[in-house]
Formats: sequence, structure tokens, C-alpha cells
Amino acid sequence: YYSQYIRACLDQLAPRCTSSGKGKKRPALHYTAAQLLEKGVLVEIEDLPASHFRNVIFDITPGDEAGKFEVNAKFLGVDMERFQLHYQDLLQLQYEGVAVMKLFNKAKVNVNLLIFLLNKKLLRQ
Repeated sequence: YYSQYIRACLDQLAPRCTSSGKGKKRPALHYTAAQLLEKGVLVEIEDLPASHFRNVIFDITPGDEAGKFEVNAKFLGVDMERFQLHYQDLLQLQYEGVAVMKLFNKAKVNVNLLIFLLNKKLLRQ
């Protein structure tokens, strides 16, 4: 029953496509590391000084399945890393009281603020 409940909740969160799907692009978030740092979502990027954060761009796009997101990091326009982010994993970390998690084994993000950003910008449209 729990798995069915979680699936139903994730399906409710997924954006609804009312059109026939022709030419409709999925919404995406584009932020520089400096913007995410200012919002408090990004804590740090290992081995990269804060002065270079404006050159790092994070693209977050919804995946094909509800509750999955593709995070793509670019440095000076060159694709560097790709990461599959699961909303359910974020909620599990939040439940366990984990404040910070690593993306790409380099970037540390605030779990609560990342959940808030995803809810605000992608899930409730």
C-alpha cells in the first residue's frame, strides 16, 4: 500500500500536459552557481573558488517519470557533469535530518532549500 500511495503522490506532483504534446517543451531551471549560492541552495563546490561560480551553470529539467530530475552542470558552456535526482530520495534525506548532500561528488547543496526550489519552480505549475 505504501508504494501505491507514494506513486499516487508523485503523480499528483507531476506537471500536467494538457496539449497534445506537439512542440511543448518541459520547463527547465537555469541558474548560475552564484545565484544558487545566494539563494542558499548551493553550499560549496569543492576545488572551485567562489569567484568562478558565475561561470558554472546548473540546468534542472524534469525527467520522463514523475519525481525524477536531470541536473546538468556546465562550466564556461561546456558540459561537465550530469546527475539523476530523485525527489523521493530528497524527501528521505529530509526525513532523516540530513541538511547537506553532495551532487557530482563536488557540489554540496542544502536539501531543504533544494526541495523548496523544486516545489516552487517545477512541481506546482
